Amino acid sequence: MSAFPWGKVILSTFGIMGVGYAIMKATTPTPEQTYAAMSPDLRRKVDANRAARLARENATQKQATAQLNDPDAQKPIWADSSRS
Repeated sequence: MSAFPWGKVILSTFGIMGVGYAIMKATTPTPEQTYAAMSPDLRRKVDANRAARLARENATQKQATAQLNDPDAQKPIWADSSRS
């Protein structure tokens, strides 16, 4: 009884995966190519979404920075004695 050809199986598996990866890299457009292929109204929507996302990220960053710089934020809420 002969042994199973594990070497050929492994080599074939990596060969198939390599060919698939090469085809994917050759046929998938870059984000710049996708943006350039869009119609002008879709580009405006994408630009508006990007601007809104950047505004949200900036607001979140400002809030996080303000919380880090607040001296009262360093102590826990239950340590506040003014609630009694």
